[in-house]
Amino acid sequence: MTKNSVLFEPTQMGDLLLPNRVLMAPLTRNRAQGDGTPTEMMVEYYRQRASAGLIISEATQISAMGKGYIDTPGIYKDSHVTGWKKITDAVHASGGRIFCQLWHVGRISHVSILPDGHQPVSASAIAADAQTFTENGFEDCSEPVALDAAGIQETISDFEAAAKAAKEAGFDGVEVHAANGYLLDQFLQDGVNKRDDAYGGSIENRMRLLEDVLDVVNGVWSPGRVGVRLSPLGEAHDMSDSDPDALFTTVLKMLGTRNLAYVHTIEQFPGNEASDENKAFIKRLRAAYDGFYIGNGGYDAESASSHISDQDANAFTFGRPFIANPDLPERFRIGAELTEPDSDTFYGGDEKGYTDYPFYHH
Repeated sequence: MTKNSVLFEPTQMGDLLLPNRVLMAPLTRNRAQGDGTPTEMMVEYYRQRASAGLIISEATQISAMGKGYIDTPGIYKDSHVTGWKKITDAVHASGGRIFCQLWHVGRISHVSILPDGHQPVSASAIAADAQTFTENGFEDCSEPVALDAAGIQETISDFEAAAKAAKEAGFDGVEVHAANGYLLDQFLQDGVNKRDDAYGGSIENRMRLLEDVLDVVNGVWSPGRVGVRLSPLGEAHDMSDSDPDALFTTVLKMLGTRNLAYVHTIEQFPGNEASDENKAFIKRLRAAYDGFYIGNGGYDAESASSHISDQDANAFTFGRPFIANPDLPERFRIGAELTEPDSDTFYGGDEKGYTDYPFYHH
């Protein structure tokens, strides 16, 4: 075996035994139909990448109000379930495992994308200094309205219904998306959450929506088939918190009591060099969680292997490398050169830059 052989040791993650620790990160590719139904080319795309220890699907909206970008898939209509079932069947037939990432964008949306021109919803009525992808290209996010008590209950019910739909669609589990400045993150971080009810103020209150969502999702799935994604550095979509150390340490300790399949943390954003301060912060957070920990962000085979060997992570997700290298685990295993992805084809388009990347031939 190669020096990175630890990446290819099987590992028990919750209820699943993974054959390797090279996991595919959720990657928004905007190749679904306008109504959120997965397309045939998505079947091929995921099938090609089935050698990942686990595929985490692209972010998949749980409701029409959870949508923030054009041509992203949903998991709340019968046609969505049927479309995803073809994908999960193809992945399973190729020996893979796939989780559905459950997504509500909150304020990262635009009135042109939402039903009846509704304003987006968020923890508070604070517009994001960010853009989203509409029929007109990139546009500034619309100003949101704060979710009221009924809206919060409806959102929790939408997560539950989406978890059921994901099960019907044949997924092996679900990942609750609480990262990247989307709705659950908007409740967690006090730069956006200015509420004075049971969902605002203290860290315990700001975590409440995430806990409520996990309660209903864990009623549908065994907790050993549920993961959570976090982005504690707050580098996406105009996010901030007055004390991220206290917030995310508390969140990770809470998640550690729930016997989840994993926590999946974005530790570095593309193009942002990790500072020593951020590295120390991430190390403290890893120590606060005693379950299966998946790291993400700027890792290669060597750095991922050394972190696993040092026992400060159990597995890693890879994003861009999986776009251009459908057989990434095999390339890592034999030390083959990686194909570079074409960033012009990341979002939207056809098979070009999607299903036409070559497999490695010895």
